[in-house]
Amino acid sequence: MAKKWGQRIRNWMASNMDLPQDVIMDLPRITMIGQIHIYIENHRGLLAFTDKELRLLLKQGQLLIKGNSFVIKTILPEEILLEGKIDEVLYLTENPGGTK
Repeated sequence: MAKKWGQRIRNWMASNMDLPQDVIMDLPRITMIGQIHIYIENHRGLLAFTDKELRLLLKQGQLLIKGNSFVIKTILPEEILLEGKIDEVLYLTENPGGTK
């Protein structure tokens, strides 16, 4: 119940105080330029990386990016800059086992 109240307070603050929702609600901010560049802020860590896939942990779920020729240009504790040919960006809310 405390989580619901906290969520309601954050929603109210974001809508009534004109504060950015990504900051108040601890959401990732994703900036993508075409199919060649993606910048993700507010992630919780790198789970997997190959030249065809990047998987990041988020507060709620994971972010999966698929494509080709991936290169991590910048990686910081809560920010990452990926370049390559991006084909898919998927937000996963369930873990790989299929349970929440």
